[in-house]
Amino acid sequence: MHHLMALGHGLGNLPLISDAETRSISAENPTGERAGGARAVPDQGSAGSELGQGWKIRPCITLDAGSTTTLADIEGPGIIQHIWITVRPEAYRDTVLRFYWDDEEVPSIETPLGDFFLNGHGLRYNVASLPIAVNPSGGFNCYLPMPFRDHCRITIENQRWEPIGGFFYQITYALIEIPDGAAYLHAQWRRSMTTRQHPEHVILDGIKGRGHYVGTFMAWTQFSDGWWGEGEIKFFLDGDTDFPTICGTGTEDYFGGAWGFGGETFSTAFLGYPLYQREPGHVPKHGLYRWHIMDPIRFRTDLKVTIQALGWWPNHKYEPLTDDIASVGYWYQTEPHAAFPNLPDIHGRWAR
Repeated sequence: MHHLMALGHGLGNLPLISDAETRSISAENPTGERAGGARAVPDQGSAGSELGQGWKIRPCITLDAGSTTTLADIEGPGIIQHIWITVRPEAYRDTVLRFYWDDEEVPSIETPLGDFFLNGHGLRYNVASLPIAVNPSGGFNCYLPMPFRDHCRITIENQRWEPIGGFFYQITYALIEIPDGAAYLHAQWRRSMTTRQHPEHVILDGIKGRGHYVGTFMAWTQFSDGWWGEGEIKFFLDGDTDFPTICGTGTEDYFGGAWGFGGETFSTAFLGYPLYQREPGHVPKHGLYRWHIMDPIRFRTDLKVTIQALGWWPNHKYEPLTDDIASVGYWYQTEPHAAFPNLPDIHGRWAR
């Protein structure tokens, strides 16, 4: 019972006593060790120099240009329960967040920082979903449970040409045995320019193993006037080739809306369209998410996920669109996982 509680998010578990040990990593306690917080000694020029040790001395860090910083290095078994991060928007596409489970050599999570937290295009906007919430002003929160058995390492790479100061973070976790059936969280970022010849964006491909798909985020840049969301999402499961097992009926339908969203944005527990930006001199930008929390998509051997980019011709026929689409696919699976495609460099990730 105590082991299962580590993975539970229901309020009904709150009264139950557990053997778990709670730890939290931040700039004030970078190792998360017991009694390891608030130990920084202020220098004369710091904001806390008149207060002394034990007060607010080291609340944030600077990410040096071209550097990779280890945010967490934890011996398991345990489970990440909550992550909070805030930093200026220049970091959203120009830094890369990576998670490594159980001393693996390649990451299971590799995405630009902002996109992982549903803030695409390098823009800051609020999100009110259950697993991930972004609160005023740029407070990134993630509640997706992330179990690990032997070890967890979380890094962030600054690929900008300049340092990024004011990086604040808090990573809260529990040290506890993990059930045999618990899988590892994975997340992968992709970006493509669809073509009229083949107006399809690949969210995931080449996923090998057993697991379940739990979420989609899309940062969609529209290059033509009119409606852009007639395309269908498709899930190819366990050996599907030409035809998918699961096929949607339209982009706004998959993200829980209808009839072109009626020109409105929304953000709910599991589905949302929190961003529609249309400004003079700029191409329209959209941000959308869907969580498969109550309806995870199970696969036993392999998974591929795609979405089409379709609009309308004046003659009421579907128009293939050339759009700039970036996405994050979130899923749990057993290890080892298949290698990810190479992440585009900073120029390949810049928002238009």
